[in-house]
Amino acid sequence: GGRLVVVAENHTEVGGLGEAIARDFLLNGLNPRFRHIALPDAFLLAGALPTLHDRYGISTKAIIRRLKAWL
Repeated sequence: GGRLVVVAENHTEVGGLGEAIARDFLLNGLNPRFRHIALPDAFLLAGALPTLHDRYGISTKAIIRRLKAWL
């Protein structure tokens, strides 16, 4: 109770690990505080991985900022 569950993945928000975990929580009657960090479900721009991670909010710094805001 009261725990924050965060799934961060280098995959789109649709059809990935976060969606599978959220589904499992619902099917088992669990309702934790849940946050999902993932790529948008869209055609993404190409580029170097560090640049793309920054652009789409999945860089280490971006994830740390989000986690701090949620705690």
